[in-house]
Amino acid sequence: MTLESYWTDTSSRFADAARARLPDTADVVVVGGGFTGLSAARSLAMAGAEVVLLEAAHVAGEASGRNGGQCNNGIAGDFGALAARFGLDRATAIYRAFDAGVDLVEAIAAEEAIACDFVRNGKLKLADKPAHYDKIARAADLLARHVEPDIRLLAPGELAAEIGSSAFHGGAIFPRSASLHMGRFATGLAAAAVRHGARLYEHTPLIRIERGSGGRHRLITRAGTIEARQVLLATGASMNGPFGWLRRRIVPIGSFIIATAPLGDLARQIMPGRRNCTTTRNIGNYFRLTADDRLIFGGRARFALSNPRSDARSGAILQDAMRRVFPALGAAPVDYTWGGIVDMTADRLPRAGIRDGIHYATGFSGHGTQMSVLMGQRMARIIAGARDADENPFHGIDWPAIPGHWGPPWFLPLVGAYYRYQDWRH
Repeated sequence: MTLESYWTDTSSRFADAARARLPDTADVVVVGGGFTGLSAARSLAMAGAEVVLLEAAHVAGEASGRNGGQCNNGIAGDFGALAARFGLDRATAIYRAFDAGVDLVEAIAAEEAIACDFVRNGKLKLADKPAHYDKIARAADLLARHVEPDIRLLAPGELAAEIGSSAFHGGAIFPRSASLHMGRFATGLAAAAVRHGARLYEHTPLIRIERGSGGRHRLITRAGTIEARQVLLATGASMNGPFGWLRRRIVPIGSFIIATAPLGDLARQIMPGRRNCTTTRNIGNYFRLTADDRLIFGGRARFALSNPRSDARSGAILQDAMRRVFPALGAAPVDYTWGGIVDMTADRLPRAGIRDGIHYATGFSGHGTQMSVLMGQRMARIIAGARDADENPFHGIDWPAIPGHWGPPWFLPLVGAYYRYQDWRH
């Protein structure tokens, strides 16, 4: 077993031509080489901008290449609660932005000929308890009337066609959701951005941002200094660099994943529907099959950050959970164990906008694949002159700092204890 992401280990690493130094100027500097930054760089370059992307390590080295491989539509929370907070029209617009994100990932993969195993396999939300199915049914009725007309409920007795497990009590299928190989998509997206004219600099961490001449921004990096007319911060839950304002509003939470060896015929036994599966507990699990019939199985195994020791401990917990859900796996070997950091906001809604003349898009809260690609494109349009209110579904949503949170999430064990209690109680 290796402590490395299956996605990055089974895809080629992005390799642009080595550059001796940064250029002195650019129209736009994008900070962050995950899906948000790569999508923005591609869109900006296609629009004719001179764009430079700075990545502290390597392309898709963090959340974009260390996730569970799902590209699901649907918001992270409850649609009814979202409508009560913002009104039905705004809630509908936000929900449909998630649909648009999945569509955009599919479109880019096709337009740029990225061989990333993209497939519209749909999402299956599984009820961990009988009462959870009743809640799923109520939510599905509301979604079907407003935003998800093709949603399909599955009673407990109907699950066998979708999943070979007796651990669940019904569920709902969201057919618009998709899956893909994250590492191959990231490498292809980076290559596409360069092909359209963007310049990408890996191993170039940002040290600070200052005001330059003529209202420009001066970005100081370990590789030199560059001035730009516009800047987009696409850094996710970065705990290093000059991103203190964002860090006070984002909680970095570890999410941990394992991948089995190829399962052959056993894959069809345990996952005949080949859906992206998520479960209803607060500390639940998510899982799917890969194109080569591995089972990817993840979750909040521990409320801790990702590092090799933490990943190994979390992987052991996930193996136990996986074998409880799928006893038929027996002693099927696990080839990969890894962790990633989710950039969680307090209300689990992403945030995008402009502050002190600097654009940002972040806080994707576990729905980053589709929304980061979408918001990278949308922020590129805004930087090019489009109105924020027209392009940004999260325009104007208040984003206060989290009380007592200054960076390292000291309170994660308390959050974990609270959610475990909620899972036991409900």
